[in-house]
Amino acid sequence: MSIKRIDVGARMSGAVIHGNTVYLAGQVGEGESVTDQCNSALAEVDRLLAAAGSSKSKILQTLIYLSDISYFAEMNAAWEAWVDPKNTPARATSEAKLAAPKYKVEFIVIAAVD
Repeated sequence: MSIKRIDVGARMSGAVIHGNTVYLAGQVGEGESVTDQCNSALAEVDRLLAAAGSSKSKILQTLIYLSDISYFAEMNAAWEAWVDPKNTPARATSEAKLAAPKYKVEFIVIAAVD
């Protein structure tokens, strides 16, 4: 089975397609608020999924990391405004120290590809 990489960099690829599945690297966003960072990161998820021939309606699983679990409600509001309500994925949310102090949220997505 072939492997296709999208946005290949020296350290990682933005997405990797293997078979009918696409695996996205962790996506963080820009902005001061959790909402801004969620919206920015989820826009990048949309872009990478489109580049892979997929979409948010085909997400199988999402792992969400928050730098502070107190952001849970704000993240959920942004997520619920973005996610396809008829095709919600399996999801887990945890508190974790992220790559840089400015990041409040990170999304890791696995989706089906046609």
